[in-house]
Amino acid sequence: MANATATTRKLVLKMSVSLDGFVAGADGEVDWIFRTSGGADSTAWVLDTLGAAGVHIMGSRSYHDMAAFWPFSELPIAAPMNDIPKMVFSRSGIADGPQADRTTRALAEAKARNAQRLGVMPTAAVLASWAEPVVARGDLVQEILRLKEQPGRYILAHGGARFAQSLVATGLVDEYRLAIHPVLLGRGQPLFSALRQPLDLHLVSLTPFASGAMAAVYRPA
Repeated sequence: MANATATTRKLVLKMSVSLDGFVAGADGEVDWIFRTSGGADSTAWVLDTLGAAGVHIMGSRSYHDMAAFWPFSELPIAAPMNDIPKMVFSRSGIADGPQADRTTRALAEAKARNAQRLGVMPTAAVLASWAEPVVARGDLVQEILRLKEQPGRYILAHGGARFAQSLVATGLVDEYRLAIHPVLLGRGQPLFSALRQPLDLHLVSLTPFASGAMAAVYRPA
């Protein structure tokens, strides 16, 4: 397992997980996250996490989903999601394939909806932040190590499931910020299934929310 202590820039993995440790259902379902979240307290925790980040990193599937949503969102966390630079990890790039087609259609539909109701329309800078992310195509460990060596605030990873599992397996995650939801899925896509050996963690903080969810922050012991 790689040593994450040789560099100074921290890698933080933020994920929503069920009480039994899944980040998505067996078919990728995440509706349970929205059923068991929300509220001023949890929003404040997310804003605090986002506000200290210097770059968002994510897999290509999460990128396409986020790019079709956040530029047009009125949620309080939309501003940091849009403003902070993005890096997408994808060996094949982000411009081609069915996911890119779906994102293009979703962006067009969202623009039309917002134009009709005169709601929030993204600025050119916001659109560019999603349309022109840095794309990392190389070996995951080497790309993360290079990113850690750069100056700046911490690296915030969002997922999706396979990307998060791969990050866990590298041993390079310095902090886990887990929103634990009060739901049992029974089966699905576990966050820690790619761990190569047991990992002892130190609890940094535990924050309960009115929704019944809680935020747990852990660092490798």
